Amino acid sequence: MSTASAILRHALRSGLVRAVTALVVLAAAVLAWWMAGQGGVPYPTGTFGMATGSAGGVYALYGQLLKPQVAREMPGVDLRLDPTAGGPQNLQRILAGQDDFGIATADAVAHFTSPGASRLRALGRLYDDYVQLVVPTDSPITSVADLRGRTVAVGQADSGVALIAERVLQVSGLDPARGDLTTVPLGIDDAPTQLRDGRIDAFFWSGGLPSSAVTTLSRQMKVRLIPLGQLATAMDTLAGDEDPAARDIQVYRSSTMPTSAYPAMSPDGAVQTLAVANLMVTRDDVPAGLVERMTGVLIDSRDAIGVQVHPAQMVDIRSAIYTDPLPLAEGARRYYVSVKP
Repeated sequence: MSTASAILRHALRSGLVRAVTALVVLAAAVLAWWMAGQGGVPYPTGTFGMATGSAGGVYALYGQLLKPQVAREMPGVDLRLDPTAGGPQNLQRILAGQDDFGIATADAVAHFTSPGASRLRALGRLYDDYVQLVVPTDSPITSVADLRGRTVAVGQADSGVALIAERVLQVSGLDPARGDLTTVPLGIDDAPTQLRDGRIDAFFWSGGLPSSAVTTLSRQMKVRLIPLGQLATAMDTLAGDEDPAARDIQVYRSSTMPTSAYPAMSPDGAVQTLAVANLMVTRDDVPAGLVERMTGVLIDSRDAIGVQVHPAQMVDIRSAIYTDPLPLAEGARRYYVSVKP
C-alpha cells in the first residue's frame, strides 16, 4: 500500500472528513435558507429585468417603488428596471427574454399576437389604468368629436396609449388616414410640453392615478379632461371584434376619476372615463420559485407602493387572481393557494 493511500485511509477514519462534511451540509442549509428568503420558498438569485414604461408614467414609478421591496423581501435578487414605450413593448421584451417581468393592460395583452404569445403568463391583476384626454381649460374641445381638424398626441408607437387612442377615435368616427385630424406619436414624457407650448391641441394618456406628468402640467397651466366613459360599450365591442382573446371578458369599462386625482385641474369636477386593468406579466419558463416569491412581494407591498401610486391600494388577493386574458403563472398559482383562507 502506498504512503498516499495510507494517509487517505487515516484521514477517512479521523474526524477531519466528518467535520468538513458537516460544514458543507451546514453551508448548503444556510444557502438554501438565504435563497428562500422570508417566504420559505427557494428561488434563484441574481439580476432579473422588469420592463416598465415612459418617464412620468405610473409604470415607471411602480417599478421604482417595487425594486426596494424586492431587495428587502428577496435577498440576492436585483430587479433591473428597463424603460419602455409601454405595455405592448413590455410584452415583446418579456417574450424575447430581454425581461422577466413587466406591466401591461388587459387590452394590450388581448391584442398581442406575436409568435409565441401563448407563453405569456400573469402574476396577478394590479390596478386600473384610466384613459385621459387632456386639453387646455379654455379649449373649445368638449368631446372626442371636437378633435376633428385638430392636432392630437396619441402615444408612442408600440404603447398601450396608442392602441386605446386609435380605438377611441375609431368608435367616435374619426380617421386620421382620411384627414379628419392630425395625430402625432408623442408619449407622456413629451406631450405635456407640446400642449403647454401650443404645438398640439390635446393628448391622450392612459395610466394610473395620479400620473406625475399630468399633475405637473396641471400646476403649470389650466387643463381639463374630456369625458370618455360613454364609449365603454362601443370600445368593448370593438376589442371583441379585433381580438379573439377579448371576446369573453370585459376589457373596458366606465369609471369615475375623482377630483382628488388632480386637485389643480380647472374645473376640478369628477370625470367619467374609460378604465382598463393592468396585469403583472411573466413568461412560462421563468422559475416558479422566483415567480411565487415575486407574487408575494406584489401583494405584500400594496400599502407601501400605494402611498405614491394610489390605485395600488386596490390590489387585493381576492381580485388579483382574475388575470384574463392571461392564465396565472404556476408560481403565482402556488402563492395564491398557499395563502388561501
